[in-house]
Amino acid sequence: MDNPNREPNDKRLFLAGASAGLVYGLLVRGGSIVFPRSEIFAEMTVGFLFLLPFAMGFITIFWVERRSPKRAAVWAFLPWIPIFGGTIATMLVYWEGMICAVLFLPISMTLSTLGGLAAGYMVRCTSSRKAGNLTLGCILVLPLLVAPWEGRVLSQNELRNVDTSILIHASPDIVWKNIERVREIQASELEPSWTHRIGFPAPLEATLSSEGIGGVRHATFTGGVLFIENVDEWQPNQRLAFSIHAQSSQIPKWTLDDHVRVGGRFLDVLRGEYVIEPVSNGVVCLRLSSKHRLTTDFNWYARLWTDAIMNDIQTTILEVVRNRCESTRR
Repeated sequence: MDNPNREPNDKRLFLAGASAGLVYGLLVRGGSIVFPRSEIFAEMTVGFLFLLPFAMGFITIFWVERRSPKRAAVWAFLPWIPIFGGTIATMLVYWEGMICAVLFLPISMTLSTLGGLAAGYMVRCTSSRKAGNLTLGCILVLPLLVAPWEGRVLSQNELRNVDTSILIHASPDIVWKNIERVREIQASELEPSWTHRIGFPAPLEATLSSEGIGGVRHATFTGGVLFIENVDEWQPNQRLAFSIHAQSSQIPKWTLDDHVRVGGRFLDVLRGEYVIEPVSNGVVCLRLSSKHRLTTDFNWYARLWTDAIMNDIQTTILEVVRNRCESTRR
């Protein structure tokens, strides 16, 4: 016969375990606020983004399993509670923005699950409490030990190219007029965009000081984001290319925090290029390509996001250009 008190006890036990993982995670994250220049508490590291969630999942299930054996499903999913709790808490106190939270959650949930499974298996298979406590201690200090030296081994600069294209039913000259300058974009012109939903600024307009090579474009985005673009290729109705210089010092922290600031330590957009290619009578293919720099200890993960973000932003711009061109044609 089932014990009627089992469910309440389980709830209290799960809450205690999740709280242990949450408190540990917040203490480590708080260290970066108290000691902002310390490499031990650096956030954009493998130690913080990968090993910390693993340790949070480990301590959560270690606490629970030591007191009452649970199913593997508990090992796998209970660690998500401190991950979500920590993410929400850091957003509420403005330690992190929505963008960083979205980028962090997929990998942190995965690693916390692995940590929970590792803890459950270890507790179930290790009879020595002393050995278990020693393992727990090693897991908890591992993120702090790895962070100070990993950058010397793992950090790398990588240049990434992102290419997008769209078919437009308009002549090359009409398309050219809509890309050399981009008049102010109204909110109603923007298609739904997942990057905008998570906090990335939306394109607003692009001005041009003078036609031809040497012209300067000012590309502005919502939230006070400005890019100065120096034209170095100018082939009317065919090609427009420019170097990009993000005015990172002018970007408000509430728009893009330091972890995702364009022109900052970890990310910069360097070049942009439009190419107009006739496809058939009255139809052209407009290509927009960009080059950006990525500098992290985990480019293999970060590039998935930066490529996707640039692709979405460029697609949004191309859709605005297409709609304007085809509206003009009609």
